[in-house]
Amino acid sequence: MSSIENPPKIDNKKILDSLVNPPSEEIAVLIDKLNEDYEYWDSIKYKKRPKGCSAEQLWTYVKVSRIKSWVRVWEKYGIVMGITNQMQRMCHEFDMNFGGFWGTSSIIPGDNKERYLNSSLMEEAIFSSQIEGASTTRQVAKDMLRKKITPKGKSQQMIANNYQTIQFVVQNQDIPLTGELLLQIHRLMTEGTLDNPEDAGRFRISDDVVVEDGITHEVVHYPPTHTELPEFVKDLCKFFNEEKPKVFIHPIIRGIIIHFMIAYMHPFTDGNGRTARALFYWYMLKQKYWLTEYLSISRVIAKSKKAYEKSFLYSEADDSDIGYFVAYNLRVLNLAFKQLQGYLKRKQEEKKAANAFLQLGNINDRQAQIVKLFVDNPKEVITVKDIQNKFFISATTAKGDIMGLVKRGLIEEFAFNKVKKGYVRSNSFEDVVKPLLK
Repeated sequence: MSSIENPPKIDNKKILDSLVNPPSEEIAVLIDKLNEDYEYWDSIKYKKRPKGCSAEQLWTYVKVSRIKSWVRVWEKYGIVMGITNQMQRMCHEFDMNFGGFWGTSSIIPGDNKERYLNSSLMEEAIFSSQIEGASTTRQVAKDMLRKKITPKGKSQQMIANNYQTIQFVVQNQDIPLTGELLLQIHRLMTEGTLDNPEDAGRFRISDDVVVEDGITHEVVHYPPTHTELPEFVKDLCKFFNEEKPKVFIHPIIRGIIIHFMIAYMHPFTDGNGRTARALFYWYMLKQKYWLTEYLSISRVIAKSKKAYEKSFLYSEADDSDIGYFVAYNLRVLNLAFKQLQGYLKRKQEEKKAANAFLQLGNINDRQAQIVKLFVDNPKEVITVKDIQNKFFISATTAKGDIMGLVKRGLIEEFAFNKVKKGYVRSNSFEDVVKPLLK
């Protein structure tokens, strides 16, 4: 069963005819355009075509163009993909920007690297969990992770687990994948979130697992039998670890294949999506794409979840051609990189704006940013812990920054209770700061 329209079946005669009689130049240009995003039949059939070319004929030409560039990526299950010019172009651009020999760390300001890194790891954990149904808001989740608050309920536990797993992956990015390590990743990811606690860190032991459409609840994929999992895990580890494979596939595309294969095989009763995305993240770091740590890949997926799900369905419906899934994920990476650039630009502008308050004299960069915070949010209430988490500094340093502003008469202290203290704008704050806002 499938919630998408299956493409027309193309017999061998039509394939042979299209090889013997190649398309006109006008159709060839259209085919290249359709392959840029690896479009599926449900959009191709509506494209404006040259006179005399039916939708089925155009689809045949597109299919043949992909078949000619097919690479067999997982022989046992007949999984293939057509590698297009656009894919190769994007992979080259990622090589230039994401790390390895070409990547340059100058894109991330040195004095804020730890801060940016922690923020991006949190974003990845939150959105990867939300894709799978975690309902906690981003702000509540970030507060929980920053302040190390004990998770409340399944949704927060999913996010806390995801954050812990990503940190584990970052710390162990150079070690080879083994079956035991795969189980450990799954256990870290799912502990305390499954209906049956025994399923955490355990491969499924039955075939009572199917993949449903999130909206219609139609069954869209029946994973291979659980008895094939031992061999699959062995093959997956080899695919993940081998440094000089017989058939070269670009490392970024190999990482996307790993993501797909976990979803395809569904080796666990639950948590397959979260585990698959963690393995992709890990593989990218293993291949020295260091900038992956700063990208919020799952945020982009979460905001295009329907397209994410359709990329699986298209691959399933069209001869196990995962070009759809690869093309989608390359677009996700590209958008995540652009969002990072935009985020860094905003943060640099915020810091530049905050630097105006250095004119107050005898305050540091962090204190200038705290002043800016109170300018932007007059009713803001902060604690030492808030400043400690915001700037990734010690409690002593955070307290020193705050008390320095108290002594300057910019903020004042009040008691939440007998132990905890908070800080707000002072009555004289505006009089002191106003001259700098002109």
